[in-house]
Amino acid sequence: MINSAPFASSQSHLDIEDIRDNLVILKDGSCCLILQTNAVNFSLLSEEEQDATIYSYAGLLNSLTFSVQIVIVSQKKDINSYLSLLNAQKQTVKHPLLKAQLEKYYQYIQTIVQENEVLEKRFYLVIPFSSLELGISSAVGSAFKKKSAGLPFPIEHILQKAKNSLFPKRDHLISQLSRLGLKASQLTTPELIKLFYQAYNPDSGSVDFPQNTGYTTPLVSAAINPAPPAPTRKEAPGETKKPA
Repeated sequence: MINSAPFASSQSHLDIEDIRDNLVILKDGSCCLILQTNAVNFSLLSEEEQDATIYSYAGLLNSLTFSVQIVIVSQKKDINSYLSLLNAQKQTVKHPLLKAQLEKYYQYIQTIVQENEVLEKRFYLVIPFSSLELGISSAVGSAFKKKSAGLPFPIEHILQKAKNSLFPKRDHLISQLSRLGLKASQLTTPELIKLFYQAYNPDSGSVDFPQNTGYTTPLVSAAINPAPPAPTRKEAPGETKKPA
């Protein structure tokens, strides 16, 4: 669970109320489910494969009876771990020729990183569940949003309604994407937290979020902090802290 602390003035302006059961819950009661998928290099396909891909994509679009948002996220890729792996391999290789080739490859990768910005692209499909589907009219929803008095219904009720609506749409979209040669999977709660945490804190670096763990630190930290801390885990009942 993501909890907006009283001092987190920046987070109070976000639309996210909570992230639970692999769904993003917004403050007006609406939700969304996010799928991550791979990509196909269209230019490398043969003419027949390109035609088949186009027809499959057209079939996917024609089969949709609900809204879908396509999001592409580009981030600078940190390859320090890869360089460390290559450096470790150089120490273990005994054959002089292989060691020389590995050294050339290591220098080549370093040159690429120094002269170019290496980007990593990730592709997401967002399936929304609106507050109208929850049974809230647009007028009531606008008035409710201005009050900001919490969710319009109990969160368990919202989650159940959202799951009943989103899961069939998710299964249909995954099936249609497989016809394009794309493998899609739903982001889990830790993956969703990591996605939004890194989106709002781009300088935070790599942060991992264990499964089935509650978090109380805000998603957004003050701009004066050079590197915001990772969300802290809630202590389970009866759990004691280990001495440092």
